[in-house]
Amino acid sequence: MELSELGKQAEALYQRFRPQLETEENIGKIVVFDVDSGDYELDTTGLESSKRLRERHPLANLYALRIGYKAVFSFAGYLERTS
Repeated sequence: MELSELGKQAEALYQRFRPQLETEENIGKIVVFDVDSGDYELDTTGLESSKRLRERHPLANLYALRIGYKAVFSFAGYLERTS
């Protein structure tokens, strides 16, 4: 599946912040990026992160990623880890 432009921007931000995001205590958490400003927040569900970002950047283009995994959510009950 090809990423949208927004997804590509979010992936670039993730790679930039990867060393500080992919810590043992953060694996499995959701990071939400404001792709325009580069600002981000993280929590266990992404909801509080999104709220905090919207408070700081009301018109933000938000994009969520699960730290250490290939997908944010799974409908089948299995999430594949990244390598």
